[in-house]
Parts: sequence; structure tokens; C-alpha cells
Amino acid sequence: MSRETASIVATAANHSALASISVVTTYDLDALGVPRLVTHSYIDLDRIQRVSRFRSGIGHDYSDEVEHCRSMKHYFQPYHNTDWGTVTISAPMDGTIIRIDREQTLGVQLRIEARDVPAATVVLFHVKLDSGRVVGEQVVSGMRLGTHIGSATMSDVALELDTPSGRRLVSYFDAMTDSTLAAYQARGVPSRSEWSITVGERNAFPLSCDGEAFRDEGAIPNWVELR
Repeated sequence: MSRETASIVATAANHSALASISVVTTYDLDALGVPRLVTHSYIDLDRIQRVSRFRSGIGHDYSDEVEHCRSMKHYFQPYHNTDWGTVTISAPMDGTIIRIDREQTLGVQLRIEARDVPAATVVLFHVKLDSGRVVGEQVVSGMRLGTHIGSATMSDVALELDTPSGRRLVSYFDAMTDSTLAAYQARGVPSRSEWSITVGERNAFPLSCDGEAFRDEGAIPNWVELR
């Protein structure tokens, strides 16, 4: 959960005291819609063959406090004839690195809080960080952060919002500015909506979960193929 801290100094009779007040920052998703904060592709798009859709049956259950048993993030699969470990990972917007977690599988999980929407956090998975990347570092859109960890796994990205009703996940593509989305449209995907399976579609054709594992990939197409 995002917090903003303010310091207050009170002085009386030559004595002073300092107090810090933390305010929880939330974003009203239902009233405001998905913020357009992604200003740069986090991954080298020229190296990517296809991308999984939001609410897909790819990977594992990754859902929020409202929806369940669906993958509410996107997997990016590089071309098979490329060295996946050389695919560049960059900051998708201006912000601050707020967490770096060693993953149980491969690489690190990197969390970046958006400068313009502090209640928004982009999560990048399976990253091999460049030297010098640290928690608290200010990053700018397009700044190189490292590379994908390698061919043992795909790259994935999630976008979280702290809302008055709790943690919500939204599509990374819904959060793109029009100019950022244009690069993907040039690869043959004209509509923003094609990157997501709607709530209604997913509820009509639900996935089945065994813990975090999907029992199958479901009946709805899971991938967007790039040309």
C-alpha cells in the first residue's frame, strides 16, 4: 500500500517537537478509470513474438481482491531464435523502485511506484538487474533496468492499484498512453480491447484452479500474436 509522509514541527516556550504523519494514498478506479501512466514499453518489443491476454489461463492464478482464478497480468514471449537473456527491461514510467525481491524461481521481482499516480505499482518479474539498481532509486521512463533472466521462463508484468476498496489489478495495456500503445498497434493489434478478456467473458467461461495452478488453459484464446 502506498503511503505519503509529512513532517510537522511544533514549537512552544523554546521547545520543539517533530512528528511524522503517514497518509495512505489510494486511487478511485471505479470513478476515474485506469490511469494512463505507462509511457514506455518495459520490454524490447522488437524481440517479442506474442503476449498473453489479461485474465488468461496462462501461467498461474494471479488475481486480486475482487476476481479469482485467472491470470491478471501479461506474459511476453520472445522469439525462439533470440537469446532471451539479452532482452532489455526498462522503466515503463517515471517512478521509484520500492521493492526488489529475490524470486523462488528465476531472477528478481521488481516493483516500481508511479510518480504521477503513487497508488499505482508496476511489477516486473524474472529480471536480471543491472549493477547499481537499488530500493529507493528514482527511475525515468525508458531507463534501462537490466535484462530478462533467460529462456527458462517468459517475462511477465502486472499493474496494481491501491483503491479505497482494496488491491486491484488492471491491464498494463489499459494503462498505456496512446503513443505507447501505437508501437503495439504497428505490430498488427489495432484495438486496446484485444489485450484483455472481459470480466463477462471470463465469468461465462471460467477457469478451474487447484491452488494457484490452472487445471487447463480454458476455452477462450489466451494469446495475442504479433506480426
